[in-house]
Amino acid sequence: MGRPSALAASGLAVAAFHKGAILAVACTYFLGSAYEDIAVVTTPDHRRRHLALACVTRLRADIAARGRTASWACSRDNRPSRLPAWTAGFRLEYEYVHHAAGLPAAPRERRAA
Repeated sequence: MGRPSALAASGLAVAAFHKGAILAVACTYFLGSAYEDIAVVTTPDHRRRHLALACVTRLRADIAARGRTASWACSRDNRPSRLPAWTAGFRLEYEYVHHAAGLPAAPRERRAA
């Protein structure tokens, strides 16, 4: 696994700092020949301050400058990821469902159709 210094040196990440602490970071999660899939995280105490949006906006510009298209992938039930993706200008292309092996996931309530 890579270290934060390797991510910083890669040119594939943008972070928001305050007093030397990282508050939010957006980075290339998957690097393809035409697309770069973005991952983003914000520390819990600094959410809803648009820090992730600022990082994603800058990273999208960097990705475009590299001649690739930025993409954002999350499952259809991942509302905490879908909302910032929409705010950052990403639009739904298709939905998918996660499948897992091993221990079963906690049961979910069925939604009315």
